[in-house]
Amino acid sequence: MTNTCQLEMPRRNDSDTASRVLVVDDHAQARESMTDILREAGYEVDCLSSAIEALERLNVAVYDVIVTDLQMPGMSGLDFIHHLQNRHHDTQVIMVTAYASVESAVDAMRHGVFDYIEKPFGADQLESLVARAVAHARAIDESPQASAAVDHTTPGVMIGSSAAMKALRAQIAQVAPTLETVLITGESGTGKELVARTLHAASTRAEQPLVSLNCPVLSAQLMESELFGHERGAFTGAEAPRTGRFELAEGGTILLDEVTEIELALQAKLLRVLQERTYERVGSSRTVSSDVRVLASTNRDLQQEVDAGNFRADLYYRLNVVPISVPPLRARLSDVPELVDCFLQRAARRLDRSPCELDDSAVELLCAYHWPGNVRELENIVSRASVLNAGRRVTADELRPWLLAPDGTDTKSNDAMPVGLSLHEMERRLIESTFEHFDGHRAKTAEALGIGIRTLSGKLRSYGVAPRAKSMANTA
Repeated sequence: MTNTCQLEMPRRNDSDTASRVLVVDDHAQARESMTDILREAGYEVDCLSSAIEALERLNVAVYDVIVTDLQMPGMSGLDFIHHLQNRHHDTQVIMVTAYASVESAVDAMRHGVFDYIEKPFGADQLESLVARAVAHARAIDESPQASAAVDHTTPGVMIGSSAAMKALRAQIAQVAPTLETVLITGESGTGKELVARTLHAASTRAEQPLVSLNCPVLSAQLMESELFGHERGAFTGAEAPRTGRFELAEGGTILLDEVTEIELALQAKLLRVLQERTYERVGSSRTVSSDVRVLASTNRDLQQEVDAGNFRADLYYRLNVVPISVPPLRARLSDVPELVDCFLQRAARRLDRSPCELDDSAVELLCAYHWPGNVRELENIVSRASVLNAGRRVTADELRPWLLAPDGTDTKSNDAMPVGLSLHEMERRLIESTFEHFDGHRAKTAEALGIGIRTLSGKLRSYGVAPRAKSMANTA
C-alpha cells in the first residue's frame, strides 16, 4: 500500500499560501484517512505515528494546525499538548478522541487546544474544524503582535480611532474584569465575536477556556446536547457520552452566538443555568454545578423578540445584565481608512504578493458609503479588489459597481458592466478569473475568494470543470 504520510521538505507557512497541517496518530488507518481527507481539501499535510516524532519534526518545520490523537503509546496527546505549551507554540491544535471526558477535554482546552472532535466523525466535520482552526491561526498571525510570542488567549485587534470605537474599548475595559453576564448586540458583520474574545482576554478568567457555540447552525434536537452534553443511549444515535459546552467552559467563559436561535423550550433550561448555576446532561438525573461566565450575542432587537413571543422575558433580563452595543460601520466612517489598510495587508499575505494600492478617489468613495454589511462587507470588497487587481491603483470607478445605493439598488453605471448581467454570471466570472490567476490551485483560489474548498469544487463542477482539472478553458 502506498504510504500517504510521506513527509515533505520543511517550509515555512509565511511563504506558502496553502495551509499546512500535521496529523499525529499511532493508528495507521486513521492517520492515513485523515491525511487523505485534508489533502483532498487542499491542505499540505504531513503525518506521524507518535508525539515524540512530532516534537522532533516541529524543531525544523512550521504548521498552521496540528491534529493529534488523545490516546497514544509512549506520550499521550495531553502530554504532547503540555510540551507544546511549554514551547510557547502558537500552532492551533485539534484533539481527536474516542474517550472524551470532562477532565481531559477541559485540561486540553486550558492548555491551548483550539477544539476537539470525537470518533467516529465524518470528512465534513474534520474539514470544517480544520478550516476554522486555520482561520483562527491566520487572524492571530496577521495582528500587529504577530512578530512577538502570542498565546491562545490573545484577542484580535479592534481597529479604529473613532470616538465610537474609543467608547467601546473603554466599556470593554470596565466590564471585562467583572464576572457579570454580558449581552453583545449589533448588526451582522460588526464584530460581536471579536468583542466577546476581547472581554474574555481582559478578564480574570483569561487563562481558562473561552468556548463558543454558534446557535444558528444546530438543530433544536442537537442544541441541548451541545450545551449540556449527553449520556450514552440518551437518544437514538447517542452511542457514546458527549461533553457539553458548559462543561468544557467550566471555570472560564461561554459565548452563545446569536442566542435568539435557541428554541423556547430550551431557553427555560438555559435560564436555570443562569439562575441556579446547575444543569443535567441529557439522559442523566445527576445535577452538575456550573462556574461559567456567560456572554451572549445577537443581531436582533431582543425586546422586540420578547414582545413577539419568540424569546422569554425572564431569560432576556438574565442575559441583559450588562449590555454592550457594537456600532455599525456607517456610525464610524472615519475608521474606514485604517480598516482598508489592514485588509489590504491581509489580502496581500493570502495572495503572496505586494498589497494593491487604492486611489484617493476610491478611499473617498468607501468613506462615503453606508455599509449595510458593515466591516465584513468592507473586507470582502477589499479582498475582491486585491484578487482582481492587475498592478494598477484601484480607482473609485472600479469599486462603484460592487456597492449598493442606499435604496439597495446597484450603484454601477451602465458602462461599468453589461446591462442585465445576472448575479450567477458575475459570480462565475469572478471564480473563473481567480481560478485562472492561481493556475487551477483550488486551495489558493478558495482562500482568496473567502469560501470553502468544497463550495469551490461544487461551483466548478456546475461549470463543467473536472475534479482534477487545472483550467476552465474547455468548459461550456
